[in-house]
Amino acid sequence: MNLRELVSALNDFASPALAESWDNVGLLVEPSPPHTVKTLFLTNDLTEEVMEEAVQKKADLVLSYHPRIFTPLKRVTWKTWKERLVVRALENRIGIYSPHTAFDAIPHGVNNWLAKGLGSCTSVPLHPSTAPSSPAEGTHRVEFCADAEHLDAVLFKIKDIPEISCLTTLPARVEGEEQTRVSLTCSQKALLEVVALLSQNSLLHHKTEILLLQKPLLPHTGMGRLCTLSEPVSLSDIIKRIKGHLQLPHVRVAMGTGRTLESPVKKAALCAGSGSSVLKGTEADLYLTGEMSHHDVLDAVANGISVILCEHSNTERGFLSELRDALAIHLQNKIDIIVSEKDRDPLQVA
Repeated sequence: MNLRELVSALNDFASPALAESWDNVGLLVEPSPPHTVKTLFLTNDLTEEVMEEAVQKKADLVLSYHPRIFTPLKRVTWKTWKERLVVRALENRIGIYSPHTAFDAIPHGVNNWLAKGLGSCTSVPLHPSTAPSSPAEGTHRVEFCADAEHLDAVLFKIKDIPEISCLTTLPARVEGEEQTRVSLTCSQKALLEVVALLSQNSLLHHKTEILLLQKPLLPHTGMGRLCTLSEPVSLSDIIKRIKGHLQLPHVRVAMGTGRTLESPVKKAALCAGSGSSVLKGTEADLYLTGEMSHHDVLDAVANGISVILCEHSNTERGFLSELRDALAIHLQNKIDIIVSEKDRDPLQVA
């Protein structure tokens, strides 16, 4: 597939618009076009060892769940490992694409895969995503009626206000008089200027309606998951299930105040990776994530919530095998898809 065609397909699979605002997702490194992709290489973390593997396996595009370019690079030299990754990628004509939190949000993404480790359950996003393009612009809609005497002057001034879109006029009859109904969409900042303008004319001001535009929630889409198990399960059994699902010999466990290994778990809140900010404040029997700060663990425990920590990337990496199969279908088997064998969590139990 042509690289740009493939990137478009990957964006359709998980829209970059679903990623968190602080994230850096999408195509991060692009070899000079035209660039054809025969082999797509999947990894959770793109390290130098993994890049060497991608070169040896003749990958044309690396899909790295975590973005290796996150903060801006001031130079691309051989000095630091992240710069060297860019150099190696361009020298070997390998593109780099990162979905990161876009994969966290989608219904068929990382968090739903992680939830499978709990057993039979239903789940809803902890922080639902909103439709990114509905409405496309503006936070408020303003509507008012004006007679012919005031209409042109008001429209002239409104058109000078920045961040106004979708300005329309329609004939209207108000209290038996022929008038014009004006409708516009604007930002929060522009709203203040529009209201200030209309308030200069009491007739216009009294006929003004302001609507807050709410973007619709996307079903089953968003950050984190609150999972309700079909039947309560003891904490000890949940630990066994999670270890089996993630293929880990050990996990770290903090038992909530008043809880034991035999305490039942009915509701579990989870977030792949580093979940403190997503999980905080959620009422549940259990928090499941990769890592949390010491103080956030103490807060959860004090509230009677047990915590299972599996290390950051251990809660993400297993998704790659499921992703490989899903992308094969999505891309209609047009390219080879390989999962890295060198990619691993940097932390080991010694």
